[in-house]
Amino acid sequence: MAAIVIGASGGIGRALSDALERRGDMVRRLARGSGDLDLTDQGSIEQAAERLAPAAPFDHIIVATGVLHDDELRPERSLRDLHADRLLRSYEINAVGPALVARYFLPLLAPAGRFAALSARVGSISDNRLGGWYGYRASKAALNQLIRSAAIELARTRPQALCVTLHPGTVDTAMSRPFQRGVSPEKLFSPDHAAERLLAVLDALTPGDSGFCFDWTGARIVF
Repeated sequence: MAAIVIGASGGIGRALSDALERRGDMVRRLARGSGDLDLTDQGSIEQAAERLAPAAPFDHIIVATGVLHDDELRPERSLRDLHADRLLRSYEINAVGPALVARYFLPLLAPAGRFAALSARVGSISDNRLGGWYGYRASKAALNQLIRSAAIELARTRPQALCVTLHPGTVDTAMSRPFQRGVSPEKLFSPDHAAERLLAVLDALTPGDSGFCFDWTGARIVF
C-alpha cells in the first residue's frame, strides 16, 4: 500500500509516517521544512501533487498539520484579544491549507482510499461550553465543514473512498505542552500511541462515515 503524510517532520505526522511504514506501506513524507510543500502557498501544494501524480494511486493521504500557537499566535481568552491578521493566519493554516490539499491530492486517492485531516474536538460548535480560543476553534470548525463538502463531492465518483477529519486527543507535542496542566496522565498520549489509534480508527471506518469527524476511540464528534 502507498501513503502520503503531509506535516511529517515531527509530532503526530512523523509518528503516523512511522506507523504506516511499520505496517509495510510505502510512505511519501512531505513537510514545509524539507521544502516539499507549504500549506500557505497554493502553488506549492499544486506542484507537490503534480510531483507525486506518477506514483498514484495512494491508499492513505493524511494531513497532519495545524497551528494553535507560534511566534505570532496565542489562543485568545476573550474578544479583546482578537486581531484580524492572527485570525486569518489560523484559518490559512488550519482550514484553507488542508482544503487546498484536498483539491489537489484527492485525485491521487485510490478508489477505496482514505483521506484524513487532523481536526480537534474544540472545533465542534455544539460542544463549545467554555468559549475562548476563537481562532483555533473557528478554523477547525471551518476545516470540518470544508472536508464534509469534499466528501460529498468525492462520493459522486469514488463511493468507496473516505474523506474525514480526526481528533487525536491531547498529544504530548510542542503544540500542546503549554496547555497540559490539568490533563490526567491517562488522557495525555504519546505521538506513537495517538498515531496507532488514529490509524485503527481509519481502518474501521466505512464509506457511510465519510464526511464526519472522529476521535481516537472511533466516536463521531458532533459538528
